[in-house]
Amino acid sequence: MNARARLRAGGEGRLAAFVSEALAPARIAELAHPEDWPGGERLAFGSPALPAETWDLAIGDIARDILSRPGRQFRARLAELAFRLADGRGDPPEALGALVEILHAGSLIVDDIEDGSSVRRGEPCLHVRYGVPLALNTGNWMYLRALELVDELEPAHPPVRNRLRGIVVDAMARCHLGQALDLSIDVGHLPPAAIHRVVATSTTLKTGALMELAARLGAVVAGAPGAQEEALARFGRRLGVGLQMLDDFGNLNAAADGGSGKALEDLRNGTPTWPWALAAQALDDAAFGNLQADARSLTAGESDGDLRARALAAALRMAVGREGRAQAARYLATALGDLRACFGARPELAQLAAEIRRLEESYG
Repeated sequence: MNARARLRAGGEGRLAAFVSEALAPARIAELAHPEDWPGGERLAFGSPALPAETWDLAIGDIARDILSRPGRQFRARLAELAFRLADGRGDPPEALGALVEILHAGSLIVDDIEDGSSVRRGEPCLHVRYGVPLALNTGNWMYLRALELVDELEPAHPPVRNRLRGIVVDAMARCHLGQALDLSIDVGHLPPAAIHRVVATSTTLKTGALMELAARLGAVVAGAPGAQEEALARFGRRLGVGLQMLDDFGNLNAAADGGSGKALEDLRNGTPTWPWALAAQALDDAAFGNLQADARSLTAGESDGDLRARALAAALRMAVGREGRAQAARYLATALGDLRACFGARPELAQLAAEIRRLEESYG
């Protein structure tokens, strides 16, 4: 695309600044090795660096766009709280929260392309605004920028740095496995007995892995003992699953009330979600078969798709919405209680409890 949306001068926050630092013209010029260029001797009287505007158009504007949009940024706060719970010295490294948020933002860009989404955080998706090639390239670059930030977490101890890098790569690999499951399975054709297993697997691999990453990074950077690290990692994983449950059930309210966001998209795509997992267990064969038939009509692209999707959202909400929200709240309370059993009464746990209450309210 030729017309490009540019951010207002001075409008980027610290997350976006991590993008700008990586795209500094002098830094990229070094990476391009001008000393090896054919005819490079003619650059003796001028800089080989391309201007900053070139990299803004190629990557910077796109990455800063997604990072500047309002988000919960709970992964960053979880990483910092884990650092403090593990008695890390001083303040958490600034790159700690930035790493997980940049990685998450890159995954949103790629997910939106794969899901055919149109809106992200109240604005057009990045691939809609900038085109698929540039958006996809930027999302992938943000994965790699997150890996670069490992060096800022632990610059002095190569063994720890290598372990941190392995933790990030492991989380990224699991997220891709979970996304592959979401993209390849149609809930309308899935045997009811398998739905809970599929939803739990994909959620743990995607949302759970990213939250686990945030908590584990904070623990490792703080030098936590093994038992504390594993307790924090498990809490992060379970927190991710619980919040995805809240998101899935909250989406039914928005969809059935006339919204056209993620919930309608998931229903039209036949994506297995927690309402489907609970409905498969709670409803009799005939009632659940009717819901699956409605799901199949949506994925087949029959007319009045939005109306059908809203009707299906309403049916799922009536069948399992209240119990689903209650189940998610119980699951999160248990996860927090297990963490408290490991660490005792700590101010950071009160902060976590308050964050969870705020997030439960925000999911609608």
